[in-house]
Formats: sequence, structure tokens, C-alpha cells
Amino acid sequence: MQVDYAKSSYSPGLADSLPRIRLVGDSLTLLTYRLRKAATWDNGQPVLATDVAFTLKLMQAPGLPNESIRTQYNFIRELRADPNDARRFTLVCQGQASDFAHTSGDFFILPEAALDARGTLRRYRLADLIGRSASAAPDTVLAALARRYAAAAPGRRPERLPGCGPYRLVSWEKDHHLRFQRKPQWWADSLKPLPAVLQARPSQIDFLIIPNEASAVLALRRGDVDLYPDVPAREFNRLRQSDKARQTLAFYTTLSHNVVTAGFNTRRPALADRRTRQALALLFDVPSLLAATQQGLGQRTVGIISPNTRCNYADSLPPLAFAPGRAVALLQQAGWRQKAATPTARWTRQGPSGTVQQLALQVRYRAEETAFETIGLQFRAAAAQLGIAVELRPTEASSLKATLQQGDFDLYIKAVQGNPYIFNFTSILHSQGVGEANLTGFGTPASDRLVEAVALAYSPTVRSRLLRKLQVLMREEMPMVPLFFENNRIVANRRLRNLCPSSMRPGYAAAAITWGPQATLQ
Repeated sequence: MQVDYAKSSYSPGLADSLPRIRLVGDSLTLLTYRLRKAATWDNGQPVLATDVAFTLKLMQAPGLPNESIRTQYNFIRELRADPNDARRFTLVCQGQASDFAHTSGDFFILPEAALDARGTLRRYRLADLIGRSASAAPDTVLAALARRYAAAAPGRRPERLPGCGPYRLVSWEKDHHLRFQRKPQWWADSLKPLPAVLQARPSQIDFLIIPNEASAVLALRRGDVDLYPDVPAREFNRLRQSDKARQTLAFYTTLSHNVVTAGFNTRRPALADRRTRQALALLFDVPSLLAATQQGLGQRTVGIISPNTRCNYADSLPPLAFAPGRAVALLQQAGWRQKAATPTARWTRQGPSGTVQQLALQVRYRAEETAFETIGLQFRAAAAQLGIAVELRPTEASSLKATLQQGDFDLYIKAVQGNPYIFNFTSILHSQGVGEANLTGFGTPASDRLVEAVALAYSPTVRSRLLRKLQVLMREEMPMVPLFFENNRIVANRRLRNLCPSSMRPGYAAAAITWGPQATLQ
């Protein structure tokens, strides 16, 4: 399944159609897929159900970098191959969630022959790998598979594994440049009519990594860059107000499902109680931050569900207020005390083991991200007025994820990427994801049950009720502060056609883009 950016919906890509759905009892969903007959790997071998089965098991095998994806797809418990058709199979899914038809196909397939030519993983049941304990005795077969995967290094040497997509990575200069070239012969070229999600029009696509905003805008205006996504709001507005820029550039804004959040490290003793987190959340001046960082192009929110999905949004919750006075009262209720009633006096309290805790925070965010820096500066200024020390720690993108996973922070500022069709928050909100995608470390039995119930909701009505309940719980516990939703902002050469601006990340369809005539303006 792939996203059709023109329709902002899922469409069959490698599969030849949407899955056939059958409910069994009140606890299982059977989804039957068939892979396209034309689909082949780069070496000419067909893409088969055995490759899908291998990929699902690889997601659950120990010793692999699959921590985030493991919990996301563990609702798929079994793949039943069709004995009469090597491309046809049925996925047995635990639960009857209404979005299984999308989520069950929203992952890429790896070739079994390239990583496990002898089929050693076939002896393991998918359900057994899902239920395998982290303390289980070492398994020589699984360990050998992990070594082969590490040796293949697909994250650094993708050319070592055959793919089945239209482009090949031909050059890669880390943190600077990636070049993809269209394969001269690709299996989907034979399909008539060609589905929108399988269009691959450009003969070459170059991605340039330009961390500095001013340099990126200059490259765009000079024509060195044809498309600039995620343009900072200030630069976006400045460009589209320029008569000269409008002669060569086109501007696109779409609703986004990415919410900017501030997350607390709940594993730190000073932040382990919700009243402290609730107090600190009141030090974010969201209306001012929205105006300063988004220039009127973002949207306030009470949770991580977009306000534009009205049926799921907890509109009963009031927007979070900027209220330093109330923050002081909550800190005092949480046991914090100032030695003197002055802004320079530090807050302390007695810890459970008799140790003295101090309320001083390190805030991490991606370096070179001006919007996050602005949020950090505003929070630090508000905290300083109350005598709370805040140290800003901008961190390089290459090391930020590992730093947050290791818990080396008190507060982070980052965007959480959402999807309007998928509501499985297990990886970021469930206690199973702590140390991986669940960066806050938060998770209680009650919140875990609710996150699980949302992921398995069998109807939109039930899911809507559970999502609203989840947003209320998250407001009460406050492991993270949802600040606002961003808009997708794209600036592109006016001659570009078929961008398909979309609310779905990355916000455009790179493989569908074509050039229009020189004299034609969009």
C-alpha cells in the first residue's frame, strides 16, 4: 500500500488491489492480498508472499534495528500463504481495528533470497518471534541472521540489496547530497493503465541537504534547487511577498499532521510527578509562539490529534493557558519550595529517599531549527521569572535521536509526525516503547490499556470515543505538551507540474513531478 498524494489516501502499490477483509468472531481480522504479477526484484526474480513473510519476521527478530517497527506491526500474528498462488496470502491480525486495511500494508518489503537464501527463518512462527522474551536464550540461527543483516548494512550500502522500486541510489555524500536515477527497465512500466502511486516520471532526482535556511533560500532563488519543502514560515512569507520571487516561484500550503511538542523526561525524579509537569506546561506562551514561529500558518491544539479531524479531536478541553502564577501554585502543591520569594531563588524539595531535588532543566532540540530555538528561549525566559534554571542544549540531528533515547535530557522540543488514517500510538506512548520511540518514558497500566484499545478499535465511532479519552488522560498526566500543528509549506519552481501538494508527509509526490513549458506560468 502506498499514499496517493493527489487523493491523500492509500492505494495499492505492490499489491494489485485493496485487501479483501473478513472478520472472524470478535477478535480476528483476515486480510487477503495478492502481489502484482509483474512485480520483480532488480535481479528479475518475482516478488512473492515468501518475501512478505520474511519481512514480517525480520521486524520481530532479535538483534536487528527494528525496535520502533516491532511494536507498530505486532498486530499481524500470522501470514497464511496460498498453496495455489505464490503471490497471494492472508494476514491474520489480532483485533478488528478499522484501519488494519491501511496499516497492514504500509511497510516496505525486503527480498528473502538476498538475506536468507537458505530460508532459515521459515522454521519460526511469526507469533513466536513476537512473543519471544528479551531474556530468551541465544539462538544461533537468529544470531546468524542478525550478523548477515549487519554485514549487508542496507542503511549505508543499499546497493547490496535488490529493490523493486523505480529508482536506484547512485551517489551519496552523507549530510550533503543524494542522487537517485530512474531504472531503465522497471516492472511497473508494463502496467496499463499505470496507477498514480507507481508513476516515476523524473529520470533523476537529487536531494540536497542544506541545514542553513538562508543558504537554502538563496539556492532556490538562484535555481540551484527546484523545490524546497518545510520552508520556515518567516522565509515562506517573505518570499511570497516578493514580486521578483513570484515571477519564478510557486507557493503551496496544506494542512499538516505534524504536531510540535515539548516532552518531559518522566524518568527524572524531578519530573516524575504530574503536578510538576502540569506546572511547567503553563510556562509555554503558545499564542505568541505560534505567531513568532509559524507566521499565522499553524494551528493551536489540545492534543496530538489534529483539530481538523473534528470527530476525534477533544474539543471539550480548553487550550492550554500561559499562566506562570498558576504554575507557582502547582509547584508548591508538588512539594517544591523557594528559599526566598525572588526570581533568583532556586526551587528544591525533599525526595522520597531523603535526597534534595533541584528543579533545573536541560532542554534539547535539533540544532539549526530556529522555530524550536524560539520555543526554548521563550520557555527559558518564563522559567527564569520563577527562579527555574533552564539550559538550552541544541543538538546535531545526527546524534539527537540517540541522545533522547538514552534519556540525556529533561525536556525536548520536536515535531511528532502524524497520519490521518492510522492511530496506533503504541511506539510513542506505550510503556513497551520506552527507550525507543517513547522518549518521555511515560506509561501506566491505564494509559497502556487505552493506547492498545485505540489501536484495536473496531469502528470509527468507538475509536473516536477512545481518542478523546486518551487526549484527556494525556492532559492530566502531561508527559508531553502539544503546542501547535504545523502547515506544510512548499516553494517550487513555477514550471514544475504534478507536485500533488498533500497533508501527508513529505507533502509532495517527488516521483510524479514533471516540467511544464518554459513560458507557462502555474
